[in-house]
Amino acid sequence: NAYLLADEGGFGPSLSSNKEALDILMEVFAQCGYEPHRDVALALDIASSTFYDADRNSYHLQSEKKWLDRDKMVDMLESWTKDYPVVSIEDGLAQEDWEGWQLLTKKLGSTIQLVGDDLFVTNSERVNRGALMGAGNAVLIKMNQVGTLTETVKAVNAARQAGFEIVISARSGETEDDTLADLAVGLNANQIKIGSFAGSSRLAKYNQLARINTQLNGRYAGGKFSFGNKYSSNISNDQKAAE
Repeated sequence: NAYLLADEGGFGPSLSSNKEALDILMEVFAQCGYEPHRDVALALDIASSTFYDADRNSYHLQSEKKWLDRDKMVDMLESWTKDYPVVSIEDGLAQEDWEGWQLLTKKLGSTIQLVGDDLFVTNSERVNRGALMGAGNAVLIKMNQVGTLTETVKAVNAARQAGFEIVISARSGETEDDTLADLAVGLNANQIKIGSFAGSSRLAKYNQLARINTQLNGRYAGGKFSFGNKYSSNISNDQKAAE
């Protein structure tokens, strides 16, 4: 198989199905001696808008030659949370499939994190709509997505008021500018999403977080890794997450 470097810095092998990627990860965990939920957990970015057909109101899994309506799409995601250590799903439904998001949130919103990226696009009005409709429970924040830092802070405040988790995120085509790390700490975000260590553009953010942690004399969360203290997975002390 050809192993390609994906846009976010991860590796993209050629697979026969989406589920196969999860099976491979489980094999890797086993070979490394990691126990799911105790040592490792999974956060998925489905990017459903990219394979949603508005005319058919369905999701086209091209590699599997399947068409799924919103109910079957939600059922598939729900089954993954039962079969694998999934604690977070981003963009599980398309950006305009608000009814699908409501259904997904009703089924999984009390047990895992449901992140809206394309759904909310760092826009406070869409965040408020999601809060009113019960669509999602977390917001991906991209400061160059909405256009200004002022609007970014407005979206963060809307998310916080709604009780949503806040994830500060990098974007495709990043540089070595590490401002994102300062933004995540300064806005007291729950999480930061940067990508893998494959490129210096991503590593620069991790390095800045490490410097900030040293300056603030930061401490570690210990054996419990949690998303805003709502969606938690017990992680061993060897896999500590910095607060």
